[in-house]
Amino acid sequence: MPRIPRARNRLKDTPVLGRKRVLLAAPRGYCAGVDRAVIAVEKALELYGSPVYVRKQIVHNIHVVSELEKKGAIFVEEVDEVPTGSHIVFSAHGVSPAVVTAAADRGLLAIDATCPLVTKVHREAVRFARDDFQILLIGHEGHEEVEGTAGEAPEHTTLVGSPDDADTIEVRDPDKVVWLSQTTLSVDETMETVRRLRARFPNLQDPPSDDICYATQNRQVAIKKVARDSDLVIVVGSANSSNSVRLVEVALEYGARAAYRVDFASEIQQEWLDGVVTVGVTSGASVPDELVHEVLADLAEAGYGDIEEIKTAEEDLLFSLPKELRKDLAGNADARGLGGRVSS
Repeated sequence: MPRIPRARNRLKDTPVLGRKRVLLAAPRGYCAGVDRAVIAVEKALELYGSPVYVRKQIVHNIHVVSELEKKGAIFVEEVDEVPTGSHIVFSAHGVSPAVVTAAADRGLLAIDATCPLVTKVHREAVRFARDDFQILLIGHEGHEEVEGTAGEAPEHTTLVGSPDDADTIEVRDPDKVVWLSQTTLSVDETMETVRRLRARFPNLQDPPSDDICYATQNRQVAIKKVARDSDLVIVVGSANSSNSVRLVEVALEYGARAAYRVDFASEIQQEWLDGVVTVGVTSGASVPDELVHEVLADLAEAGYGDIEEIKTAEEDLLFSLPKELRKDLAGNADARGLGGRVSS
């Protein structure tokens, strides 16, 4: 796990031609699926004690993972690293049936913290494979969510990694194809990929409902509005967070002069602020808001204390915890059975 730097307030207030300000995107930060997954690990530790094992990072954020490690969670790459009979939590990104089977074979007590919106895509894959459709899965090769979804129907799934891939893939029967997608992609790029697929396969079917999750879409809509008025955009999020990386790309595409991703406020470089009047700030869907507040505090030291929140949507969705975690140690219904830390 990388060392988490906590140096603060090292930015200088240098003169610029204009009134310094911050445009703070909303929604930002934790989504309901991330909130549920993090609480699931915390609740499992409360119920069963340490250690509780987690396959892969529970969510793609190094601060969140580090904090859970301090509480007693142990993160592993695969289930064969977990002692027989232990509790294991599957991450928010989901797992394939092969992983579920491997955990059962080792006698592990599995808690599935897969985001319900990812589970929806898994069910779509199973359904279309059962009807003998070829599934064109739009997503990034090697991403845990893609591996989990493809694992539901490996013999029926073809990965489409980019719009350019859409121009070259082959299908068995152009009348029996459907597209599904990773939930954390760029909406614009995904729609371009679909457009190019449909140009080649006019009978391409759509998923029953949007696969890109509401939180990913909302954060992209908000940063589009912020970016057009920003000299610099700072996205708080980890490098392996697909939706955070996409926010940087969207900000640049929609008018920001520069955009950078940081895990922590201490990574902001003084030269990024040269000549900058307006800084846009947002965060990926797996980022606790405390990390954004640290960015705002450091920017205030550099003279960017005037903050205007740009809100494009309200989010109030909550997901129930996995069934194993909805009761306390006495067997009573737990008030934390529903996630509740979605940032404002």
